[in-house]
Amino acid sequence: EAFWREALWLVHDDVATAEEIDDVVRYSFGLRWAQMGTFMTYRIAGGEPGMRHFMNQFGPALKWPWTKLMDVPDMDEALIDKIVAQSDAQAAGRSIRELEKIRDDNLVAILQALRAQDQGKGWGAGALLKQYEDRLFERAHEAAAGRAHDLSQPLRLLETEVAPDWTDYNGHMTESRYLQVFGDTSDALLLYAGVDRAYRERGFSYYTVETHIMHKREARAFAPIHTTTQVLAADDKRLHVFHAIHDSAAGEVLAAAEQMLLHVDTKAQKACAAEPAVMARLRALADAHAALERPKDAGRAVGQGRS
Repeated sequence: EAFWREALWLVHDDVATAEEIDDVVRYSFGLRWAQMGTFMTYRIAGGEPGMRHFMNQFGPALKWPWTKLMDVPDMDEALIDKIVAQSDAQAAGRSIRELEKIRDDNLVAILQALRAQDQGKGWGAGALLKQYEDRLFERAHEAAAGRAHDLSQPLRLLETEVAPDWTDYNGHMTESRYLQVFGDTSDALLLYAGVDRAYRERGFSYYTVETHIMHKREARAFAPIHTTTQVLAADDKRLHVFHAIHDSAAGEVLAAAEQMLLHVDTKAQKACAAEPAVMARLRALADAHAALERPKDAGRAVGQGRS
């Protein structure tokens, strides 16, 4: 109620618009309040000197005309003692560093959740995160897509390392991250072919309709990895590819994936032919890769014995 009344004054006095006030909330302190509330947020703001130190500094500011709501309690020792005792109990012995880590982990989780909203376009701070990640992704892959490639060999389009939070309780890269790396590799291939942001904004893209992943060796945290891609076939609507994840240091294949992608009109939600420029580049790749030996794992069925 106090915030609402203050917001009304800000609009009344032309200090801020309704949209600006809402943006201040959803892009900043609203995210912190959502997972830590007011007093824990201020406890962290006070840092290692503690809540009492923060409250002693904050007290004089209650007399400053920063708000229309000037009816405030006296920040005397009794009130400070009461707030400090309650805040200590709430913190349950956690240090400021521990609380900061909890806060940051929670903020990341909230931002990632917001990133997935509004049909994948992101909402509020999540939309900003998505735009930022999209720019990072395109910049990372534009360099690989733009450099000269030996088309007589599988394309090397993605290089990265296994992030610590990609690993499971065994210390190995978890299954979902293999799919993520293969998906990122397909995206890099499509960017190479000309399926960039402008292409997608015209209402066209490729959707993955089938994936078969074969796990061969473990990947551990911080291991440098890269992927290679062989185009098995490409026609107006379908793209058939075979990816492999390699340990960049040892040279071993860690996993492989066979995928079928379908070109779609994203507005009509149905398959359609790719644009000529994209199709020409993919067909050139398919023709060049036709001279390569077909991967022995291509076309494998689940549970099929290894030769």
